[in-house]
Amino acid sequence: MTTRQADVIIVGGGIMGSATAFFLRQRGRSVILLERGLLGQQASGTNFGNVRRQGRFLPQLPLANRSLDIWRRLPQLIGEDVEFLPSGHIRVCYGQDRVGMLEEYALAARTYGLDLEMFAGERMRARFPFLGPEVGAASYSPLDGHANPRLAAPAFGRAAAKNGAQIFENTEVDAITRQGDDFLVSATDGRLFKAPAMLVAAGAWADKLCLQFDEPVDLVARGPQMGVTEPVPYGLKTVVGVTSPRDEEILYFRQIPRGNIIFGGGGRGPAYPDLRRAYVMPKNTLNQLRQLQRLAPALANLNVIRVWSGVESYMPDDLPVMGPSARVSGLHYAFGFCGHGFQLGPGVGDVMAELIDTGRTTTPIEPFLISRFSKQMPAQAELILDKFVEQE
Repeated sequence: MTTRQADVIIVGGGIMGSATAFFLRQRGRSVILLERGLLGQQASGTNFGNVRRQGRFLPQLPLANRSLDIWRRLPQLIGEDVEFLPSGHIRVCYGQDRVGMLEEYALAARTYGLDLEMFAGERMRARFPFLGPEVGAASYSPLDGHANPRLAAPAFGRAAAKNGAQIFENTEVDAITRQGDDFLVSATDGRLFKAPAMLVAAGAWADKLCLQFDEPVDLVARGPQMGVTEPVPYGLKTVVGVTSPRDEEILYFRQIPRGNIIFGGGGRGPAYPDLRRAYVMPKNTLNQLRQLQRLAPALANLNVIRVWSGVESYMPDDLPVMGPSARVSGLHYAFGFCGHGFQLGPGVGDVMAELIDTGRTTTPIEPFLISRFSKQMPAQAELILDKFVEQE
């Protein structure tokens, strides 16, 4: 059987893998992308679609800023519209307990080029009149927005293929070995692929591949709880998210131009990577509807027309694994984005292509290296994570 060869093999066709394939082709590198199902079928296509920067781990903001720049140029860059709307994003809290946290984050974020505007009281009511009476303050990011997750990864994949990337869907990896300086990847149907560099971007399935290279990670799969209502007149252009120490209060929603309200948040449901399935828990949907009415009373009594989930990967410190292997030359990782990777996808692809092509990147990614699991996280980093990192 003929062995297909390229400069780089990418395992995983979500937005991270597909975007990396595209940007590697922009750099003139030959690429083979292997996806066990269809491009964007799992977490990249089943998430909320938030293209937001605020609320992130602060050292992740340079990556988020790089990604936003790409989102804004996507139609010209890849030749397709993935429904990105820079509609603005507000992050709100109930009462006054977390107002100080929002203000502190806004001040710190300026250092990273993220300008946030604080709203409270009558000024907040005038600017965002749909917010419920319990909302105490809002942090507004005018350049953030949302996009259609069902379109993004496949669009990057098609653009990469048009530029010469070899895309293989419905191709499940059986084993990865080293053959001299190359990686030899065998599929379950017997096909063979070879390259001197490889990127593992396999989401909730990446831990099994890491284990083959003696770099185990404590990855957990979970299912986001998503839903969409019947269409109503379009008027809520800003994406809204709640910050709270209580999982049941966390909710986010956005309205698309067709009028439907897309919502998510709260507790996550079970996910089964071996079955490629994740499930929505009815109790979670009921809680989301209660929280939606609390957050925006005008949205009460809407009919829910669909709920869904997908298989997402979570790391113990709520940060992704991204960068070179600590043990194997030519091996790279980009997975475990913990439910807040959609906005980062184009930037991750650009950074990983730069790293694979040149051996370095202009965007700092040190906090995300896999080597961090072999040493204790500094207490200061733990404090930052506890205060600032939130789910999508």
